[in-house]
Amino acid sequence: MPTHHPDLLERHRGTLDAAVAAIRGRHHHSAYPESPSRSVYGEEAAPEGRAAFEALLGKDFPLDGPGDRGRVATERSPYGPALDVTYPRADAEALLAASGRALASWRRVSLEVRAGVCLEILDRLNRRSFEMAHAVQHTTGQSFVMAFQAGGPHAQDRGLEAVAYGYDLIGRYAGESRWEKPQRRGGPVTMAKRYTARGRGIGLVIGCNTFPTWNSYPALFADLVTGNTVIVKPHPGAVLPLAITVAVAREVLTEQGMDPDAVLLAAEAPEDRIAADLALRPEVRIVDFTGSTEFGDWLEDNARQAFVSTEKAGTNTVVVDSTDAYRPMLGNLAHSLSLYSGQMCTTPQNIYVPAGGVDTDEGHKGADEFAADLAVAVAELAADPARLVGVLGAVVNDGVRERVDAAEGLGELLLAPTSPVHPEFPDAVVRTPALIWLGAENRQVYGREHFGPISFVITTADTGESLRLLGETVAEKGAITAAVYSTREGVLERAEQAALEAGVNLSANLTQGVFVNQSAAFSDYHGSGANPAATSALTDPRFVAGRFDFVQSRRHV
Repeated sequence: MPTHHPDLLERHRGTLDAAVAAIRGRHHHSAYPESPSRSVYGEEAAPEGRAAFEALLGKDFPLDGPGDRGRVATERSPYGPALDVTYPRADAEALLAASGRALASWRRVSLEVRAGVCLEILDRLNRRSFEMAHAVQHTTGQSFVMAFQAGGPHAQDRGLEAVAYGYDLIGRYAGESRWEKPQRRGGPVTMAKRYTARGRGIGLVIGCNTFPTWNSYPALFADLVTGNTVIVKPHPGAVLPLAITVAVAREVLTEQGMDPDAVLLAAEAPEDRIAADLALRPEVRIVDFTGSTEFGDWLEDNARQAFVSTEKAGTNTVVVDSTDAYRPMLGNLAHSLSLYSGQMCTTPQNIYVPAGGVDTDEGHKGADEFAADLAVAVAELAADPARLVGVLGAVVNDGVRERVDAAEGLGELLLAPTSPVHPEFPDAVVRTPALIWLGAENRQVYGREHFGPISFVITTADTGESLRLLGETVAEKGAITAAVYSTREGVLERAEQAALEAGVNLSANLTQGVFVNQSAAFSDYHGSGANPAATSALTDPRFVAGRFDFVQSRRHV
């Protein structure tokens, strides 16, 4: 019978120590190489990953679990090919019972062993990054390179970041102490005290369709390292990436002689609504969700027994005041609007520009000229076949397609969406971005999220009004990102203050190889928890600390 190996942590000690140093220093750090290069991952990694992915198609996914309600198959590739992978249909009662049994033993495992298990899971996931890339690509519509990076190494970095926070927080404050209180007469009162971090219970991680691993790994690994068991409920359209993840986790747990039911998959038929059922159960003490505002608000209002973290919709904003790099600014904005066809929670939606125009290194540009130039920059990017493959990807679901196809009814079209043929996957559903011109008075349109490749150029009276609208719309509807372009230090300071008051992370004058859509693990906070778009940040101390409690014991010495 296998037994757990205390040397797992030592095997990965360098990875953990570097991650802890990175969250404290906020410097550039990545434990898992983001380049899908043969020189990095080996000559055979790419073909073996593709073969492993293709071997899963049209079959029962090799995963055991509690309960037997038959099988479900709910995924289709946005690129066209059939997946036809079937999964065990979740049984809520069986999942809760099994997770509860596993919880009793997992809580007793030391922090060091839990961290070692998490690090081993991440290491094995990294070795399967090419397989994962195909799984993410064909469930989300991301391009292959983006799916490799965001679904593989970047997601793994975010998982490692959560492990580092949990290990650091618990390791810093848990443990034992000797307490002595001096007395006026006689010797001191002496006590031995012990402080133990206790996981809250069962964690429910509700995955999203667009970034199934990137958005789920912080919660999954934060739960595990702090002593909680996890039920992973994937979006019906993106089950495979999380099924692979759960299978790897269960493999490691089994090898270590631990109960594999500490990590379970809850695949469902569309009508099951198992997430809503599980989220209200008293055994479920942690809920993480990425998706619609409606369901996120419902969870926050009703899952009262749980620590709830949600990421929902928002109206991401750009304020254009002035620039000394006009063409690079346009290129950066065009890429940000186009990346993954705007299907990112960080994609800019509202671009405010003064009606009087902006000063640039090419001279003064009227608002109409700026809008036209931005439309040209987006159109040129989408017209490049290589960019089409690497930047746009495919449309993830019918809701996004229907929204962008109806975009012309939202205002004056600066750039109409098109439906180019993907050069590799002719059946892929592809849409280029729609760009719409509105006045500031049309707040009923731009004041809500239009998820997908739809953005607005909004004319305002001046930069002051732009900043005011940034603050008001973020406070009302939330945002994950905000950006400002200005050559004036006073405007940059006012923008930072407006963003601080609204509770949104701000980027200034991005013109190089960093885009507002991106956030770097160990350094950038994704979301803030300070506006309606999200209740927490990925990943900060609060996101992790809500998953455990300190329990104390003491005795006289």
